Amino acid sequence: MRLVLNSEAFVDGGEMPVRLTCEGEDRSPPLTWEGLPAGTESVVLIVDDPDAPDPAAPRMVWDHWILYNLPPDLGGLPEAVADRDLPPGCGQGINSWGRTGYGGPCPPIGRHRYFHRLYALDIRLPDELGASAKDDLLLAMEDHILDHAVLVGTYHKRA
Repeated sequence: MRLVLNSEAFVDGGEMPVRLTCEGEDRSPPLTWEGLPAGTESVVLIVDDPDAPDPAAPRMVWDHWILYNLPPDLGGLPEAVADRDLPPGCGQGINSWGRTGYGGPCPPIGRHRYFHRLYALDIRLPDELGASAKDDLLLAMEDHILDHAVLVGTYHKRA
């Protein structure tokens, strides 16, 4: 069985609900996963937008949420999960707003894609990563990815 990532809030390739965005309550999406391969020691979740700032002329990838060292038996995250409710030992990376935590879709122009990437790792990442940026996390993950899954949501700002 392959690793699968789902959300009850939106389907793969579908529009994310307003409540998960800056125009709503900016709530993190409910996510579930299954099919972690044998030997998984930790799970990483990265949510990013490769269409920033304009899908017609993207210039950067905007990081919305970075979690690492999620326990393999977790199976998912509830909607609007608070930092205090994350599992013990879970680390958070710095997003593109320069802080930890979830920041929902808030595209300045056009319909953007939001990639929810889940990685099963054969190691637990070092705690000293602290609140590193995504690039440091990706380097630490190198050669340790057992499997990955992607769920894509889209959003176009109404206002």
